[in-house]
Amino acid sequence: MLERYIRDIPDFPKPGILFKDITPMLQDPEALRVAVEGLAQATDPDSFDLVFGMESRGFIFGTAVAHYLGKGFVPVRKPGKLPYKTVSQSYELEYGSDTLEAHIDACQPGQGVLLIDDLLATGGTMGASVDLVRKLGGNPIACAVVVELTFLNGRDRLHGIPVHSLVRY
Repeated sequence: MLERYIRDIPDFPKPGILFKDITPMLQDPEALRVAVEGLAQATDPDSFDLVFGMESRGFIFGTAVAHYLGKGFVPVRKPGKLPYKTVSQSYELEYGSDTLEAHIDACQPGQGVLLIDDLLATGGTMGASVDLVRKLGGNPIACAVVVELTFLNGRDRLHGIPVHSLVRY
């Protein structure tokens, strides 16, 4: 059902990349509801305490899932965007490199974390987020994404953390 709300944008953000645009999904109330509920059902809600969402589309789905499940939400941001002391993790992605940050008090030692983003491609962003959760003392329970590009083998970079995806290409 969700596939029809994902459009292909060739050569974005650079030549050779086929971008999976979820904007039509966000614009449709039923598709958005199905996506949020699907992500919320990815794993047992009793197994985690917090939802971490990666900038920027992970914020959209992560906050909705956290609200739906009655959990707290932690934004994982690009450098210089958070006002308090941070922990950072650098990583490689399919078209460059980047760094992610979270506040040093984003989670307590041993807290279970569900990580949510819109897309899993090479696993760079999600892998760095898993590492960030561990640096903070948290326990990454599972990763949930709307779209997974399986041919890029992103799961391989997630250190055995279960991945739940709603749409796979």
